[in-house]
Amino acid sequence: MRKERAMEIFNSNKIFDVYFESEPVWIQEINNNFAIVGFMQNNIEKNVTINNLYEK
Repeated sequence: MRKERAMEIFNSNKIFDVYFESEPVWIQEINNNFAIVGFMQNNIEKNVTINNLYEK
């Protein structure tokens, strides 16, 4: 995912289908080329590079 798209999703009130390694996540914070994401299936948070996120 491009950083610009991640920022659009992060700043939106809408729900988007965002994934990291086939797991649905939500973007909690963006810092440079990294994002802190929360996994939908559990309460785990992870710092990942934005280009490893994707939409379905």
